[in-house]
Amino acid sequence: MMRPCNSIAWVGVVVLDILMAGGWAMLPILICSAIALAIVLERCWTLRRKSVLPPGLGDEVREWARSGQLDPAHLATLATGSPLGELLAAALAVRNRPRELIKERIEDTGRHVVHNMERYLNTLGTIALIGPLLGLLGTVVGLIRMFMDVMKGGVGDPLKMAGGIGEALICTASGLVVAIPAYVLHRYFRSRVAGYCVEMEKQTTVLLDELTVAAPAAARPRRPAAESTAG
Repeated sequence: MMRPCNSIAWVGVVVLDILMAGGWAMLPILICSAIALAIVLERCWTLRRKSVLPPGLGDEVREWARSGQLDPAHLATLATGSPLGELLAAALAVRNRPRELIKERIEDTGRHVVHNMERYLNTLGTIALIGPLLGLLGTVVGLIRMFMDVMKGGVGDPLKMAGGIGEALICTASGLVVAIPAYVLHRYFRSRVAGYCVEMEKQTTVLLDELTVAAPAAARPRRPAAESTAG
């Protein structure tokens, strides 16, 4: 019975042989796979829900607005804490302006927030696109080299020719192995960012109403009782 260590070493040798059989085209495919893995790990960590939308942050910020706890230190901490906090801080920074100006500031800040959340996703999408193309390029080059050898030395052993074709197809298979997960994860992260944007829009809309509707209504002076009675 083969020991686990020996089986792992044997699998490693087989994988290394397969990668080396793919030729020079395997190098850019391996580089793309390493970059894609790094992007996926980084985005998984950055786009955690509690990092983007901290629980209870919207209610806490609205409470700050009601109680007047809006000093620059609070706003600076809020802006650097999370993407949602950055949006809410942008609204609070111009809270004494008209509603349209506050909304415009939220939209401007929102574009920067979305850009940061989508960081590296274009690179991941590019890897998903070029992975099969790199694999196809390696396969075509391998087939051309094999047929050039056939032209020089004849058909020879058909089994050897079939093995050469199999080795050439390794590049295509490797490119697909890299591209398919990259494409799926690219779409997943895009949809995740879109969902976060919807929820952040809801939170900022509630804060905007709090600043422009509730606050003026609360600050409006009451008419004296005598005056209202006389009227």
